Amino acid sequence: MPVYEFICQNCDHNFTLAMTISEYEKKKFTCPKCKSDKVTRQLSSFHTITSKKS
Repeated sequence: MPVYEFICQNCDHNFTLAMTISEYEKKKFTCPKCKSDKVTRQLSSFHTITSKKS
């Protein structure tokens, strides 16, 4: 499940949310600290785990 990073434009609070891609496309995001809907997504790195078969 992807993890998305956001920053609130109102209070400068950084937060992350884990959700499916379909949830991300449908949801209206709000800051958990001040409840503002003025949030923007931040660019972040990603991490994958794979199994290596011999």
